Amino acid sequence: MIIRRASMDDVETMTSLLCELFALEDDFTIDVAAHRGGLELLLDTAETTVLVAEVDDAIVAMATMQPLISTAVGGKVGLIEDVIVTGSCRGRGIGRALIEELIAESECRGYRRIALAADRRNSRAISFYRHYGFVPGNMGMLYRLP
Repeated sequence: MIIRRASMDDVETMTSLLCELFALEDDFTIDVAAHRGGLELLLDTAETTVLVAEVDDAIVAMATMQPLISTAVGGKVGLIEDVIVTGSCRGRGIGRALIEELIAESECRGYRRIALAADRRNSRAISFYRHYGFVPGNMGMLYRLP
């Protein structure tokens, strides 16, 4: 397994992974063009981290992190999103490797906290994140702009 920074060449495969992820979450609808555009924007933004995991030269997982500024902690925090390991590759430590890499990146960047977006009904994901020290919070609502 190789964990590496994603490039524009990876966008199509990552878009497919996002479609797999968003099929599991009620808050999102699949929109390939929007997902592709979002990935391209993330990859074009200097302070973001977009990782992919490769097994046998194929991308099988991804995760993204971007900085936010928190007045609560008086500094930058990381926001992790889009964590997905394709179904056939789960349980092999790939998700663990991605999360550990993002935590290490957060420490290097001096982030004061990490927030993580996860569907609270996905008990398997919640259990996975708890194992790494993430705890459910009470903050979080969505407003959809037209």
